[in-house]
Amino acid sequence: MTAVIVFIVILSVLVFVHELGHFVTARRNGIKADEFGFGFPPRVGGFYKNEKTGKYQFVLSNKEIQSKNTVYSLNWIPLGGFVKIKGENGEGKEEKDSFAGKSAWVRTKVLGAGVAMNFFTAWILISLVFILGAPQAGDTNKQNTALGKVQISEVVSHTPAQSAGLKVGDEIAKEQRSLSGQKIILTTVASVQKYIKDNAGQEMNLAIKRGNQNLLIKITPRTIVPEGQGSLGVALVKTSIVKYVWYQAFWEGLKTTVNLTWAILVALGGIITNLFMGHGVGMDVAGPVGIAVLTKQVTNLGLVYILQFAALLSINLGIINILPFPALDGGRIFFILIEKIKGSPVSQKVEQNFHSVGFILLILLMVVVTFRDIAQYLAGNMRW
Repeated sequence: MTAVIVFIVILSVLVFVHELGHFVTARRNGIKADEFGFGFPPRVGGFYKNEKTGKYQFVLSNKEIQSKNTVYSLNWIPLGGFVKIKGENGEGKEEKDSFAGKSAWVRTKVLGAGVAMNFFTAWILISLVFILGAPQAGDTNKQNTALGKVQISEVVSHTPAQSAGLKVGDEIAKEQRSLSGQKIILTTVASVQKYIKDNAGQEMNLAIKRGNQNLLIKITPRTIVPEGQGSLGVALVKTSIVKYVWYQAFWEGLKTTVNLTWAILVALGGIITNLFMGHGVGMDVAGPVGIAVLTKQVTNLGLVYILQFAALLSINLGIINILPFPALDGGRIFFILIEKIKGSPVSQKVEQNFHSVGFILLILLMVVVTFRDIAQYLAGNMRW
């Protein structure tokens, strides 16, 4: 239940700040927002400024509220929010407060503001992580028992590690006990690897820390190891907690946000290349089910990991939305670019048809990815 709540909160915040970017930028540029919704319909009610009294009032109703001012609605489905901007579908070009009547630059700013807010949110979240203390990979074999810890950074499918329930982020406890009761101290990646290798072919105890839990895992390392894998089927990394004062944290957060954005763009480019070459998208794309499973995993690791995960999702949301695909913000900006090149607007009917088709394709893609997530979960490749 905790993971479900965290998942809803993360998704709600990311969608909300995206829509808030559109809303604030539209208002600052003289465009009316008919409604700014908290959550999604059905509606509970709404706040709006009464034109006669000049005071805000709340109406408890699931029907449309007619007002010349913005209606701030409260809705039952707690997943972010939405904004209805006057003229966003091309109507009211002659009216000064209509989106359709504004210049190409203003419309581009309004459309791009949601994406900008997602990147800004990621920057703030990552900066907060650096203030609280961020886990960072270091020297994997440095003999220092006071600093750092050895953690699992990858669990390979169909391996002893996956079968035993080991997860990404699990910390290998520094103090281990053999089956005979002998105390063993592990402080480096190399020492952990040796401990596992020395027990190949026989059941061993592996003490791990997962969030606030101390667990003892019984596991049997393989004697025959596939190329590129270890006896357990995990990748290990030595990490330590790095903290910065607030002004350094914001600078490091900005650099990390830029680096993550570039890494995601490179990965996305690889996925698109594979699609054109007929290689499929691979297993690196996750839908709602996959993201929910990942949320459960990071929730077990603690607040810092949750914030990092939310920042990563925020960057992904920003990148996806700026792609020049119909129905996305980037697709709408693309049509504005065409308008500037040809010197006249694209037919409103043609543009709407493109966006409708794009929306249908996005829904179909979501359905396909969700079914694949479920199949992978049932096959045991994703663990809750």
